[in-house]
Formats: sequence, C-alpha cells, structure tokens
Amino acid sequence: MKTLAKHGQRHHYGIRTRWTGCWQVPLERTRPVHKGQPNQHQRITHHTIPQSTSFSLPLFLFTVFPRNSTQHGAAMATPRTMKAVQYDKYGGGAEGLKHVEVPVPSPKKGEVLLKMEAASINPIDWKIQKGMLRPFLPGKFPFTPVGDLAGEVVELGSGVTNFKPGDKVISISFPGGGGLAEYAVAPASLTVARPPEVSAVDGACLPAAASSALQLLKLAGVSFDGTSGATGPKNALVTAASGGVGHYAVQLAKLAGLHVTATCGARNVDFVRGLGADEVLDYRTPEGAALRGPSGRRYDAVANCAAGVPWPALKAVLADEGGTVADVTPGVSAALTSILQKATFAKKRLAPLMLAPRREEMEWLVGLAGQGKLRTVVDSRFPLSRAQEAWAKSVEGHATGKIVVEIGGTE
Repeated sequence: MKTLAKHGQRHHYGIRTRWTGCWQVPLERTRPVHKGQPNQHQRITHHTIPQSTSFSLPLFLFTVFPRNSTQHGAAMATPRTMKAVQYDKYGGGAEGLKHVEVPVPSPKKGEVLLKMEAASINPIDWKIQKGMLRPFLPGKFPFTPVGDLAGEVVELGSGVTNFKPGDKVISISFPGGGGLAEYAVAPASLTVARPPEVSAVDGACLPAAASSALQLLKLAGVSFDGTSGATGPKNALVTAASGGVGHYAVQLAKLAGLHVTATCGARNVDFVRGLGADEVLDYRTPEGAALRGPSGRRYDAVANCAAGVPWPALKAVLADEGGTVADVTPGVSAALTSILQKATFAKKRLAPLMLAPRREEMEWLVGLAGQGKLRTVVDSRFPLSRAQEAWAKSVEGHATGKIVVEIGGTE
C-alpha cells in the first residue's frame, strides 16, 4: 500500500493524485476557508479526521484536486522552487548579490510562510554583508538578506492559530532575513495584519524603521499616552530627519505633542517641514552643525539618527535640567559612555538603542498608518530583478525615506 503523503503533490486544500490502482488514503486535510468566513481576527476551527483513519478505494472514483476558483477564495499551490537574491560570503556590496533558484522554505513551529509582495532595505542589511557582525551574522552562507517583509500568508507552521492562508500581513524576520525572495518564512509572534488602507510597499517599510523611531523616542523619555507635554520632554531634536528612521521620528514626536527641531540636507528642508517639524536646519550650515534652531531652544529629548555626531556636540544642546540622547547608530565608545553615565547618575545621558521589535508596537504603528496619521515616504522602488540597484542606493546613503524591493509585480 502506498500513501498520498509520499507520492501525491502537496497543496493547501487538497492532494493531486494519479491512478495507480488502490491507495491507502489518510484523510488529513482541512476543509477550504471561503471568502469572508471567518475574518482575520477569528480563530479557525479545523475539521479533520485523525491520521490513523484510512480506507482503500480505486482512485478513479476519488481524486482530490486543489480548488483554483477565486470564487471559493482558495490559493494556488505553492511551487517547490523560487527566485531569490543571495550572497555567499562577506563583502562584495551590490555586486556580491546573486540571483538564484532555491527551494521554497517550509514554516517551522510558530512560523508563517509568506508569498512576498514587498521588502524594504535597512542599513543593517548591508552592514551584515560587510561583516560588521562577523562571526555571528549571518548564521550561514549562502544568505538571503532583508528582514522587513510584506506579503500574503500561504502556509502555517504548527502552533499558529491567529492567521490563515490569504491574510495580508507585515512582519520582521531578524536575523533570519529572507525578504529578497518570492517566498519567506517569518515568526508569527512578529507578524501583524495589514489593513487595506496600508499598501504592501508602505507596510514593508514599517517594521524596523518605524519601530526604531518609536523606541528611540521612548528611550529618550517621550510618552505616547498624552502625558509628554505635562511631565515628560517638551522639546525634541531629530537628526537625519529625512532618512528612513528620522522621517518617522519627526511624525511620532509631533503626535506626542513635542516641539520638534530637525536636521537634514538642504534639498530636504521643505520635505521635513512638511512632516511637521517646527524648525528645520541644514546640517551643513553653522547653525545646523551646532544643532541650534532659530528659537534657541535646548532639548530634553534627542533622537539621533545620524552617524558620526560626537557626544560633546549633542551634550552641549541638552537642557540644563538634563535630557537623553537616544542613539540609533551607537558604537563602542557610545556604549562605554552610557555605562559611565549610569554609574555616575549623570543628568545628561547617552542611551544606545538596541532594537527589540514588539508585536503590540507594530500593530499600533500599522494602525496609525491606516488612519493616515503616520506617513511613509518611499525614496525609490525596484523589482526583484534589480535588487542590486536598490542595495547600492541604500549603501550610498542620502535616500529620502525608504528603499523598497517589490516582488511578484511587473518587472
């Protein structure tokens, strides 16, 4: 006796078989989920027959095929291989990225498999390729980079009950990456629903950059429960305010009720002002280099999104009563400075950010985006076939907003 599991072709809602006489058929599949039933917030109750239940029959009388009709909301079968972009050693930059055909990954316990729609590149992606986290990351070569994901759930790992095939979601997969591919696995614990009001491109930009902006401001003492203006910081500085993290930080600081001074390049002054910044400084001018706006305000919260700004320059613009500089690009010296300040109970402090993605924060950010309160600015979009160009643009720096690779669309 042969089983369908061994010789059949696997699909989401059925198994394609061929006539070979008489088969022993384990009935393990769930019934299809029809459109609108249940919704994304309801747990799906699967109706199955135990694996031990089997019977024999001639298969010309009983053959199960996947339903391809969109009327029933069924998904097409997941292919066995996919297009992906990988690198197989440290270094190499954009030229080190190679287009390959690899097996589609399978979701493990607590994971979901996504049919990718978009992925956004962050500086950490190419810094890992450069070897800045060697020998810890990546875990192995070859490696498919990029961890900010937007796509459609096509398969669930064991233990995942809060999603179903067809759900549109965003997720962060770090350090596993996998975003520069047609399919990617992601932890269900860091996957959230994407409402129709948020596009896949905008959604892919949120996980790391917007979460970093939010956690930077919180680290600097900013509260988002309406109390910042009364008991917390009142004046904030955001450096590199036109970048991926910075443009979210400006908007979030304004939502918290703060007076915001921001720095950026001359070409982006109007753009940053349009995000809501009260004072905008060209960082190449003397005022911008000194981080002092026309009002002369000192800051009790600083979201430092720019690399290379020395601590003395930041310390000089903090309020006399004290303040915190939250740094998204900390180095070893910043970490040592922070430790020393904690030991001496300094009023003016440097706080390096170690991003710890949280599902509830991602849900809140997606909610703001869906309500039009948090805008994503996309510098440029590239198809997967031009991923090297997107990578090179990110390495080059000076992008206004985010850089996105779209997957599965028109090349």
